Amino acid sequence: MSAHEGSKEGYDFAHPLPLSLLFGVFLALTALTVVTVAQASFDLGSFDIVVVMFIATIKACLVMGIFMHLAWDKPFNILMFVGSFVFVALFIVTTLYDSRATSQDSIPVTNDIVAGPNPKVES
Repeated sequence: MSAHEGSKEGYDFAHPLPLSLLFGVFLALTALTVVTVAQASFDLGSFDIVVVMFIATIKACLVMGIFMHLAWDKPFNILMFVGSFVFVALFIVTTLYDSRATSQDSIPVTNDIVAGPNPKVES
């Protein structure tokens, strides 16, 4: 006995999607990639990582929802994917917080300017 007795022949595990939707998601992913590359030329300081992670999260949700057919899957699987995103975000935030709180700059800054060899002192 098959677990998918009520499904039509040839459509057991696949969700046929219109090409317009697939090309639309492709264009959205391409546009978000261009935005990511363009964002690299702006200096947003410590806000950089937030912007990049936000764009990456949108791209990942598009891929999971459409290309991995998660939008048409069981709610439990959606809960597992969302839960994994929450835990990964939690780990990243705590790691960034810890690294900023405990580390200092590793490049020493001095105001001394070396102009060449030491001049000879005449006495």
